[in-house]
Amino acid sequence: MNSINRRSVLLAGLGVAGAGALAACSSGSGSSTPSLVSPNGEAVAAVERERRSTGRTQQVTLTAARAMLDLGGGVMANSWAFSGRTPGKELRLSVGDTLAAELSNQLPDRTTTSIHWHGIALRADMDGVPPATQAAVRAGSNFTYRFVADAPGTYFFHPHVGVQLDRGLYAPLIVEDPKEPLRYDDEWVVVLDDWVDGVTGTPDEVLAELKQGMGGMDMSGGSSASPGSSSSDSMGDMGDMGGMDMTGGSSAGMSASPSASSSGGMSMKFMLMGAESKLLGGDAGDVKYPYHLVNGRVPADPDVYTSKPGKRIRLRIINAAGDTAYRVALGGHKMTITHTDGFPVRPTSVDALLVGMGERYDVTVTLGDGVFPLVALAEGKNANAMAVMRTGSGRTPKPSVRPSQLDGMIMSASQLKAADDVRLDSKKTDRVHRIELTGDMGKYNWGINGKRFDMSNPTANPILVKQGERVRLDFVNRTTMWHPMHLHGHTYQLGTDGPRKDTTIVLPKKTVSVHFDADNPGQWMLHCHNAYHGEAGMMALVAYQT
Repeated sequence: MNSINRRSVLLAGLGVAGAGALAACSSGSGSSTPSLVSPNGEAVAAVERERRSTGRTQQVTLTAARAMLDLGGGVMANSWAFSGRTPGKELRLSVGDTLAAELSNQLPDRTTTSIHWHGIALRADMDGVPPATQAAVRAGSNFTYRFVADAPGTYFFHPHVGVQLDRGLYAPLIVEDPKEPLRYDDEWVVVLDDWVDGVTGTPDEVLAELKQGMGGMDMSGGSSASPGSSSSDSMGDMGDMGGMDMTGGSSAGMSASPSASSSGGMSMKFMLMGAESKLLGGDAGDVKYPYHLVNGRVPADPDVYTSKPGKRIRLRIINAAGDTAYRVALGGHKMTITHTDGFPVRPTSVDALLVGMGERYDVTVTLGDGVFPLVALAEGKNANAMAVMRTGSGRTPKPSVRPSQLDGMIMSASQLKAADDVRLDSKKTDRVHRIELTGDMGKYNWGINGKRFDMSNPTANPILVKQGERVRLDFVNRTTMWHPMHLHGHTYQLGTDGPRKDTTIVLPKKTVSVHFDADNPGQWMLHCHNAYHGEAGMMALVAYQT
């Protein structure tokens, strides 16, 4: 099937949660505010003691500081990075190892920061989310994150303060399984990113412009779809890929934009208009990015991986972007999906993958002889990132190359099935939460259940769970944009037999239901992994009751 399973609808039509559903607590509850498990409480420590541990500790220092980054092709970016490079140096552990990572905050202008260990089910007080789980690390100060990494997989780490994710502060984290059942000869870690910082502006400037909303534009109609995109109800059959323009345009991602006068005089330096994708149900993104990167390199001067024909290679693909989903293909090859978000799936052969922000996919390929482009098409943005797989002689592909695989069998997580050994056991659902994704581009008022998350009062409206419960979350997207929804500290299962994940795409006007076991007490963020949607308010706190 050459589509994303009818727009990735999982259990569509749920509408409202069942009669036994428990909604998130409402604000203004006064004395009825529930008692919550502290991120550093005894319940958290008790679970940490039960994690399987090798007794080994890997120590590392991560220095966050200003850096002049060479993105290749003569492109220099004045940004922030860990130890002067982006992506930062890969961290690699074995299952059960303890990571002791000292964050040294040397950022300018008294800027606070933190590190979130994306996808790792770790102890809550090490999750790196100020103010919910720790105080932000002040400039000139250090903080050591210490936790046992007890689940193998492909992960990454990044700040969880403001929109710092959209700078250079990120790096892969690979947890290896000493009993790895997957057979391969070598591996290539592939980190995707959209880049603006230190080139056309800063992420903070991007957010400030987006928060102005669309000014004089009429966003009030029935669908409130952004100009240049169709409402999700008029997208038709997603299997029809023929209407997509895959042929040209600027590789800088500067899609045609209305003039400032058409938006009531509002600045349009960063806001992207007309980004449209059938795969994403309409509007593909908010932000103009001058560059899209693979492993920190622009397509004109790409990262090159060298191997030999016939070798079986494992690619660990990480989308560290702020606002861009990527359609990923290796020219001349099919890929076999083996994992998503660290957990194994039933192996599935595909031509291309759709990878949302925060998602990770592991795939294997058996290499041909020659030079092949690994292309990450910036979905709906008429731009791409590229790296090169070289196994023989030949010229480096042009930056604008579009392999035919990009139009072949394209897959997202909704079509995958969990491997038998990681599928959740059948169990009665103890609690259901309806998680409405709300807001629009008109006012840039993104939220969950109609509320913007209040960083000054993170426990104001918690989504409550209790240890030992099987929980169902119904993500109900009431907006006309797609949202990659990320849950900290846990993995959930899509539907009843879908893949285990921590981040999943929820398309416009659709519902996705996920299940997880409340087995990691503490206070955990649930949010859209679009850096700008999350910071504007599309976050909530999943909190364990005492």
